[in-house]
Amino acid sequence: MTTNIEENPFIGNLLGELQNKWGWLLALGISFILLGTIGLGMSFALTMASMLFFGFLMLFGGAFQLVQSLHCKGWKSIVLHILVAVAYIIGGVIIISKPMVASSIITMMIAAIFIAVGAMRIIMAIQLKSVKGWWLPLISGLLSLIFGGMIMTAWPLSGMWLIGLLIAIDLIFHGWGYVALALAAKDAQ
Repeated sequence: MTTNIEENPFIGNLLGELQNKWGWLLALGISFILLGTIGLGMSFALTMASMLFFGFLMLFGGAFQLVQSLHCKGWKSIVLHILVAVAYIIGGVIIISKPMVASSIITMMIAAIFIAVGAMRIIMAIQLKSVKGWWLPLISGLLSLIFGGMIMTAWPLSGMWLIGLLIAIDLIFHGWGYVALALAAKDAQ
């Protein structure tokens, strides 16, 4: 089913020039899908790269905050401002010098969050048992528990690939979203 602007002028307002340049968005979407697919095979490298990137962001952010604090004479919170900057710098240095340890710690936090969210979804589903579709949050909660448990049982090794895997999966889904939007923009012409 195609919908062009004459049939629905609201679509033209939503998409703007995207209707004429949908090919570029399609190419971007395909690029994301390809990068994500490559990332699936390189989860460890992608995890380490993301940890290093995160560490450098913290390091540079802390350094900029520290430099900025030199221009804040008379501010009552300057000591806290400097301590936050130093904490960012120390955190960045630790992550950069030990990216595998950082990824393992973050992975354990991700697993704990999946388990906690899973438990809350199950409790919510049980509370909503009389409502139609109550079993969907139950299944979602059970899957979160299983996923969190799988990550924990594979820990600390899961810390070496999980973050990269999640980034790769996100790239793939992001790419498919752009492909769908590009095709919708093409159909709206």
